[in-house]
Amino acid sequence: MILLLLLSLLAEPYSEERARAVLESLRKDARRYMSVDPEDGQFFYRLTLELRAKRVLEIGTSAGYSGGWFAMALRKTGGRLITLEIDPERHAAALRNFEAMGLADVVDARLANALVEVARLEGPFDIVFIDAWKPDYLRYYELVLPKVRRGGAILAHNTRNAAFTLKPFLERIRNDPAVRTEFLPGSPQGLSISWKK
Repeated sequence: MILLLLLSLLAEPYSEERARAVLESLRKDARRYMSVDPEDGQFFYRLTLELRAKRVLEIGTSAGYSGGWFAMALRKTGGRLITLEIDPERHAAALRNFEAMGLADVVDARLANALVEVARLEGPFDIVFIDAWKPDYLRYYELVLPKVRRGGAILAHNTRNAAFTLKPFLERIRNDPAVRTEFLPGSPQGLSISWKK
């Protein structure tokens, strides 16, 4: 936390090194905030660049760890991240962290119920990342699927360690003719990638 404070006080322009230093410091609270693993974060960064994504939606901001990876890449593509969090404490932590990373200007962080807010958002999105209340994954998926462009991706976290809870969602993405689903090899907690046809 001291590192975050020092970095936020520095009036230096954005640098990826600065953002990565804040992300590294956030790993100390990874369990508390149920963050993704660094391997997944690096995948988000690469995918955003590969797709030249301009619009990314994240359902479940937590403290901003995964959002930071998307936002670093979106700064390069000229894009923007919309991220939704229902918990006020986590939302406040994420705002501080995006500011410390120097990425607040490319992030639209909203304190909102995703089941309500997503319906208000207009597509298309290049990437949607779902990492929120596990029993609602299927509902999130159904809300975002029409808002994702052809060739875009819907990502979902915890597909391995929460597979039992996510069973209806996993059955849907494996059998939905609207997408082609694969799973990221080596993702510690499991990450699905559903490509919109």
